[in-house]
Amino acid sequence: MRLLDRYIGAAVANSTLIVLLVLLALFSFGAFVAELDAVGKGDYTLAMAGQYVILSMPRLAYELFPVVALLGSVIGLGMLAGNNELLVMRAAGVSVGRITYAVMKVGLLWVVLAVLVGEFVAPATDRYAKALHSIALSQNFAMTSQNGLWARDGQDFVHILDVLADGLVGGITIYEFDDKQRLLDVTQARTGRYIGGRWQLSHVARSRIDPAGVETELLKTMDWQSLLTPDMVAVVAVKPDSLSINGLLEYIGYLRDNGLDAERYRLALWNKLVLPITTAVMVFLSIPFIFGPLRSVGVGQRIFVATLIGISFYLLGQLFGYAGLLYKLPIALGAVLPTALFFVLGVVLMRRVR
Repeated sequence: MRLLDRYIGAAVANSTLIVLLVLLALFSFGAFVAELDAVGKGDYTLAMAGQYVILSMPRLAYELFPVVALLGSVIGLGMLAGNNELLVMRAAGVSVGRITYAVMKVGLLWVVLAVLVGEFVAPATDRYAKALHSIALSQNFAMTSQNGLWARDGQDFVHILDVLADGLVGGITIYEFDDKQRLLDVTQARTGRYIGGRWQLSHVARSRIDPAGVETELLKTMDWQSLLTPDMVAVVAVKPDSLSINGLLEYIGYLRDNGLDAERYRLALWNKLVLPITTAVMVFLSIPFIFGPLRSVGVGQRIFVATLIGISFYLLGQLFGYAGLLYKLPIALGAVLPTALFFVLGVVLMRRVR
């Protein structure tokens, strides 16, 4: 039986790997074409665009894992069925449960790989890609690091610790200098939002420096006119999907401590927690495609139906997730419900397997 498990597992694993490479090539080509619009801006070259797309591949692969697992399993098992190998196995007394066990062992391998890529590979490469992208497009007005964004604003220098979504930034420090490069003023703000062509800072501490000493005043809000715009700083925005689980937990804590909305990041956290389970569910769902109601149709039709299911899962995930944010529903429900629905679908279809 171990030899049989390895044979089935190798067929499913090989087809899944091919599907992953094909989808990565297609999506990466689309991403590269989209990057061509930015080529020529600042120091951004065609080679940098290619490097940026390549560095973004691990995150893309992580997001595609559930759909890849479904399509790869369907194709692998479909090829075995097309060659009548599954029929011979069944005739030899191998049960559907045993074949399912062999396939799910491969599914476990993809689950482990998804966790490793999502937690260690994708965040690191995505962070490097984002830094490469932002530095090249900054036209030397700014530089980025793990400690945020540094930018020059006329004679002043600005440090922004966190660039959030929707034109919101956090941890702003503005250093104002005179013509002789003497420090005149240091302004610190907890958050800033771009409204009506200027930044509105909140929870501000402003320190004026002169020969007599330092005078500090606390302001609830303050307007700040700057050459910086949300488009300029968005290149280093912290995107929820690019963070690891630990990074999301830390960031959610930071947002809560500063009274900021963390719901989008909580949704991303739940999606990351659920994705390994979703990958396993998709592998399980591939079994009824071969032994269930679709057993008499061709491989092409099976792949078509599996593709529709994969697209449906993605759309449902987006619908439930953002509907939860919009209507203030439990975040966990929006993340878990699509996977639960498809698991129930798999169980129902498995009951019809003969």
